[in-house]
Amino acid sequence: MQLVDFTTLTATCSELRAEWIPARLEQVYQRDRFTIAIALRTLKRRSWLSVSWHPQAARVCIGDPPPRTPDTFTFSDQLRHQLGGFALVAIEASSADANTPSAIAPWERVIDLQFARRPGDPAIWHLYVEIMGKYSNVILTGADNLIVTAAHQVNAQQSSVRPILTGQPYEAPPALTATIPTLSESQERWQERLSLIPAALRRQMLKNYRGLSPALVVSMVQTASLDPEQSTDSLKQSDWDALFLRWQEWLQAIWQSQSSQSSTPLAKGETGEVFHPGWTHEGYNVLGWGIVKPAESIQELLNRYYTDRLNQQEFNQIHHQLSQKLNNILEKLRLKASTFTERLQQSDQADQYRQQADLLMAYLQNWEPGMKSIDLNDFDTDKPVTIPLDPEKNAVQNAQSLYKRNQKLKRARSAVEPLLKEVQAEIDYLEQVEATLTQMDSYDDPEDLQTLLEIRDELIQQRYLEDPDNRSRRGEEGSHPYRYQTPSGFELLIGRNNRQNDQLTFRMAGDYDLWFHTQEIPGSHGLLRVAPGSVPEEADLQFAADLISYYSRARQSDRVPVVYTEPKHVYKPKGAKPGLAIYKQERIIWGRPQTAINYLK
Repeated sequence: MQLVDFTTLTATCSELRAEWIPARLEQVYQRDRFTIAIALRTLKRRSWLSVSWHPQAARVCIGDPPPRTPDTFTFSDQLRHQLGGFALVAIEASSADANTPSAIAPWERVIDLQFARRPGDPAIWHLYVEIMGKYSNVILTGADNLIVTAAHQVNAQQSSVRPILTGQPYEAPPALTATIPTLSESQERWQERLSLIPAALRRQMLKNYRGLSPALVVSMVQTASLDPEQSTDSLKQSDWDALFLRWQEWLQAIWQSQSSQSSTPLAKGETGEVFHPGWTHEGYNVLGWGIVKPAESIQELLNRYYTDRLNQQEFNQIHHQLSQKLNNILEKLRLKASTFTERLQQSDQADQYRQQADLLMAYLQNWEPGMKSIDLNDFDTDKPVTIPLDPEKNAVQNAQSLYKRNQKLKRARSAVEPLLKEVQAEIDYLEQVEATLTQMDSYDDPEDLQTLLEIRDELIQQRYLEDPDNRSRRGEEGSHPYRYQTPSGFELLIGRNNRQNDQLTFRMAGDYDLWFHTQEIPGSHGLLRVAPGSVPEEADLQFAADLISYYSRARQSDRVPVVYTEPKHVYKPKGAKPGLAIYKQERIIWGRPQTAINYLK
């Protein structure tokens, strides 16, 4: 994941100052243990400022509104108590100029969000946001520079260099030791510094200068048509000239951005439009280098990039956990079902024991003391039947033992049959969930994560998973089904999880719609929306059947039986688990999962 570097932080602070200073703080909400959202209102707009100290995604940018769930974090409660009703009046960042007086060392990724009672008043509160990888932090101090609260407190045992404790003076992070980049440095001196020891160009740039990140160096070198791993001693003078041009372009953007926020006037021909954010093949860039798709703003770029990356991480983690849990549960249930099936097969011998007992009682005269078995002719077939005997018992006692075994196996059947039915229902339900997980094998958009979270919540409600955090997502907007259009223009909805399946089948379905599902195969429910008086063509039905077969456990097959019927013929048995339904008056059409792949493309 690409980390926010000094250039990106400078760019986002420049944009925030222009649009959100001053702004009234209306609310503070903590999304998770690494991110707070601050509601800001100006005369023109209202939005949420995301401030994150995530080890891999620390950032400051305008983000999405928080979910409608209770905030139970202590840090956000302290910020609400101290900052409620105050105004954000300034955003101070580390300067690129070593001669500029500042509490923050030059080229540090630290910003100071300053809050006062009203614009023009001196700052009463300082919210320091330190974006430093795994050491990232957010610290609130008063005007006296004493720490009031911190997202992550650090005691002396954890760090003897810089403890961060409530009531202690705030100290800026230790200054970096590498050389400070300046516009005044000549190309000869810059080139000499980088080429003094032959090594990879990327490594030399990162080693010798502050404010550079791996992503920035790679984009800078590649924009100069060079290889980042190329050795410095292999560069020609024309290569150095091209790279130095990009170097100056980078520094000029930093200098212009910071000059536009100070009292220093811009030189003739300079403008504040120095950043050009956009997406690259590897991540993003705010200088316009290697852009494959421009972004509307730096805020939109950062919010979308880090939201997607963090969502993808969470998606992969939850998907793996759920898959492993389902595999373990299904393995135990299938073993239990196998045991019950074996016991039922044994109970099939109950009638055989009764018949043997009847034969023995009918031919008591043929029994002799000490016999271990006896051969008697069957009543119906007249064929000899060998009956094992206990030599310690007489004929009547042996017959009684056979009658008892008969009764025991009959009682076992009556006890085991409902148990097997219950276990098989659990297996059917979990295989349906497993099929849904198999279909969602990768993250593409936020809907995928929301759908996965709903599956997890469903398994928690069904008591297959524990919920140690007592999460409740009922306040959040639910995910939505897949939507497709058939050749004749009908809308086809396909459920992404059991919640959506039940919603499609039992809430959204109309009298003229058609309901689809794979026949006796776990998969999604489908709903073909049909307006009154309209009749879907054969191509529409085939289109629906192909996609329904694709979103099922039989995705890898060539042909899959798909049933469809009117929604009024679909029922949910009393007490059935989510996503399960029974149907009647169905018709069958063969779906082609491999053809559906072409539809999706």
